[in-house]
Amino acid sequence: MLGNKFLTLLSNMTTNLNLTDMESCYKICRREVLDQVSVEENRFGVEPKFIAKVAKPNVRIYEVGISYYGRTYDEGKKTPLLAEWR
Repeated sequence: MLGNKFLTLLSNMTTNLNLTDMESCYKICRREVLDQVSVEENRFGVEPKFIAKVAKPNVRIYEVGISYYGRTYDEGKKTPLLAEWR
């Protein structure tokens, strides 16, 4: 959680935005915005690159609250490293 807050703070400082969770992984935008953005990434750099490229003066960014209830380990969380520790 602290790492996510830190990354969001860095993103906000570099893009002049005021997001609460840059790494949420839930993003939606208009097709014409997607056509202007080209992001190539093999790892976890997709969110910061996408936000940086979309944070133009012409594009408004809104945050909408979501609810998410993740699975617990007993419900079938598939984390191999944690399975070895169990």
